Amino acid sequence: MASVVVLGAGVSGLTTALQLARNGNNSITLVAKHMPGDYDIEYASPWAGANYLPNLAALHVPSIGVGAPGSNHKTFEINTWPELSRLASDHPEVGIHFQEARVFRRAKDAGSATAQWFAELLKEDAWFKEVVPNFKVLPQSELPPGMDGGTSFTSVCINTALYLPWLASQCLKLGVKLRRGIATHVADAADMHHSGKRADLVVNCTGLSSLFLGGVEDAALYPGRGQIVLVRNEAPHMYSTSGTDDGSDEAMYIMHRAAGGGCILGGCMQAGNWESQPDPSLATRIMKRCVDICPELVTEGKGIEGLSIVRHGVGLRPMRNGSIRVESEIISGVAVVHNYGHGGYGYQTSYGAAQEAERLVKEALREKARL
Repeated sequence: MASVVVLGAGVSGLTTALQLARNGNNSITLVAKHMPGDYDIEYASPWAGANYLPNLAALHVPSIGVGAPGSNHKTFEINTWPELSRLASDHPEVGIHFQEARVFRRAKDAGSATAQWFAELLKEDAWFKEVVPNFKVLPQSELPPGMDGGTSFTSVCINTALYLPWLASQCLKLGVKLRRGIATHVADAADMHHSGKRADLVVNCTGLSSLFLGGVEDAALYPGRGQIVLVRNEAPHMYSTSGTDDGSDEAMYIMHRAAGGGCILGGCMQAGNWESQPDPSLATRIMKRCVDICPELVTEGKGIEGLSIVRHGVGLRPMRNGSIRVESEIISGVAVVHNYGHGGYGYQTSYGAAQEAERLVKEALREKARL
């Protein structure tokens, strides 16, 4: 039996540990500084919306720093949808439900940072129309004022406060040991296995922290700051638009989390911004944009004063110039498989990326056994 340490308990780390526990004869320890239930600026996963909006940016966008996800990104999204759909259909306790997504486009946003960020999402002939159910082009009669086009399709929205603990519980059910700990060098994690013996392999799922993790220090990583307002109000659909009149790094999106998780109002994509505290002015702009697009959020005539706020939140997306990094290498004599750099797409690439990480783990362990 091979011993494996998975470093990081965000959605990537938990999903990878679960994938390895389900399909391999491995003794797994998941080690993380932050665990489900924690809310910390270093821990991105709890702050996510989270949903499934395929968005394969075609180009680097200098004004907001969105790097082009590689071809693996598309594969990961395709391979993740069936599992998210299965969970939404058959397991309400997980905290995932189906929600119709409506994506609106304004002609005047063409060439803007947000329009480039949402480039694939905005297409009326999007590549993912064969992946998600009920994809259609919206008629003009169903567009809000000021919008020049739009599409709709069936997506999912995830209550992260339920889903992350569920992932952890499934890991525990299959024998994974969860431990709090901090590794300053990725090779040191090999000494953190619960057996007390040095692990055969480390899986690095530390997200943005891979920028600072010894032995990795990936300079391609940078924060994509997002800010949201979580409210008790309900929205009939999930919404996104191609841009705003408030700034090139600001966006408009609405998604209603499953199982009492509240409604997420967003947002922004502020590249290189490490600020952990909410900006009150930005929060006001976010709320105004969302009520304008979805007046049903509030009682008629009330405006943003009709929003019942649960909290304001800030998360740092683990953006990476180039692509999501799922690959293997030897670092200081330790076999390491990386799975990080998912940007704002961690949930919708989670199972596909974990499947690839699992393949690399098996390959690396076979190679180790031959030596």
